[in-house]
Amino acid sequence: MEITPNAQRYIAQEEQYGAHNYHPMPVVLSRGQGIYVWDVDGKRYFDFLSAYSAVNQGHCHPKIVKALCDQAQNLCLTSRAFHNDCLGPYEEFATRFFGYDKLLPMNSGAEAVETALKLARRWGYVRKGIPENQAIIVACRGNFHGRTISIVSISTDPDSYSNYGPFTPGFEVIPYNDPAALQEVLERHGDRVAAFLAEPIQGEAGVFVPDDGYLKACYDLCKQHNVLFVADEVQTGIARTGRMLCCDHEGVRPDIVILGKALSGGTLPVSAVLADDDIMLTIRPGEHGSTFGGFPLAARVAVAALEVVRDEKLTENAERLGKIFREEIAKIKSPFFKYVRGKGLLNAIVTEPHDGKEAWDICLKMAEKGLLAKPTHRHIIRFAPPLVINETELREAIRIIFEAFEEL
Repeated sequence: MEITPNAQRYIAQEEQYGAHNYHPMPVVLSRGQGIYVWDVDGKRYFDFLSAYSAVNQGHCHPKIVKALCDQAQNLCLTSRAFHNDCLGPYEEFATRFFGYDKLLPMNSGAEAVETALKLARRWGYVRKGIPENQAIIVACRGNFHGRTISIVSISTDPDSYSNYGPFTPGFEVIPYNDPAALQEVLERHGDRVAAFLAEPIQGEAGVFVPDDGYLKACYDLCKQHNVLFVADEVQTGIARTGRMLCCDHEGVRPDIVILGKALSGGTLPVSAVLADDDIMLTIRPGEHGSTFGGFPLAARVAVAALEVVRDEKLTENAERLGKIFREEIAKIKSPFFKYVRGKGLLNAIVTEPHDGKEAWDICLKMAEKGLLAKPTHRHIIRFAPPLVINETELREAIRIIFEAFEEL
């Protein structure tokens, strides 16, 4: 893929002055609108990553941007030392929207996961009666919940945890998509287990979709052992998989839901933890918080972002177009192609290296042709366009994907 001198200038600047903790595609973006982004040379691309599903409503959605700009001219930040006239309306809207008693506002997805871990432990001690400092939280292999020390303590990806120890105790990690493994750990340690934490679909693992019935089986086991079922819906939630929450596919109502990314439509870091009173009210004033959590800008933006999802029927669009995407992509005939998997508009192609080339090279070829996606774990390409895409646009993007595989 040719990198222009204009783009190379920005790439070199990052290389010299920025930490080397990412390996981006060699594309320098300067503008976005809807399902498209443009680079610094004016070339247009389909965005098929959506900032890891943060831009479900499309880039720079006018309603969300208006909410941001209008509020920015009135009041941006108060901290939680004072009330403001945006937070309460947002909390009422979101709790009614998702059907929970309470919302605890945070900023990043990792912060929300940390909040859920603290909340689960607190519930375990205060409500379940687990002896002090003995609570266990069960997580799954292949997970990606964030980058904090506590979260990488449950990671099984060496890139995430190597040379970051010592790690946070109190976790048990079991195989994903294996209810029997959860049953075994609950039968062994159930009186000390506070929560089971899982992604309904493992995104960073390559859009690993569990077997039908897995979530329900795990939920039922949690109920049998008085354990909280905690769903990390940061990437899978807010219409991405063809349901408002991915757990809705199996009729599972998690005890704690973790949201982020698309909660702001890609304009600000906004995250939240949802739970009912029995869980949420175990944390009292001064025992957890964030200066920016629930700040006025975030509150206004989050309401607008959720209204867009509802009013533009993005859940239904993701469900319908996701089926078309998988049906068409499955027709690829290429030595690089193994299979496609996913739900809604969260999908992945599992590839096979060929002639010294692999998923990265396919992504470079797609970028040349005007479509951006990114590999994960070297052999998997994740495809997650903004949910505002229509069928004509989707089929044009599918044509580009076909051509990239063919030409490579």
